[in-house]
Amino acid sequence: MESKKEIVLKVLKGAFIERDVSVVERYFSPNYVQHNPVIPDGSGAIAALIPTLKKDLSYEIGMVVAEGDLVMVHGRYVGWGPKPLVAVDIFKVRGGRVVEHWDVMQEEVPAAATASGNPMFSPA
Repeated sequence: MESKKEIVLKVLKGAFIERDVSVVERYFSPNYVQHNPVIPDGSGAIAALIPTLKKDLSYEIGMVVAEGDLVMVHGRYVGWGPKPLVAVDIFKVRGGRVVEHWDVMQEEVPAAATASGNPMFSPA
């Protein structure tokens, strides 16, 4: 059986890197709950979103943390908005299916422009 971490990574790679709509049927609960304010509830909303993603959108996976039913992924989206976005996507996984999702996104600031001089995103 796949771990919760493996499921979430397959979902993110499938949706945002490979643009494979079949990940929805394989890994999302039909009663999927979405907390992003611009995406409706239900796995059908994700299946409808994937084909609309711009060809120049890229996604890069950074750190991944799994604890109990929750998997958190620190990632970078380039092409979603006018500037690169650094995000933490939080997924709840039960019974081998993604049942709930939250995200927090912010525009990426170059390391040279941060108070610490550290980048906001580091690949895993």
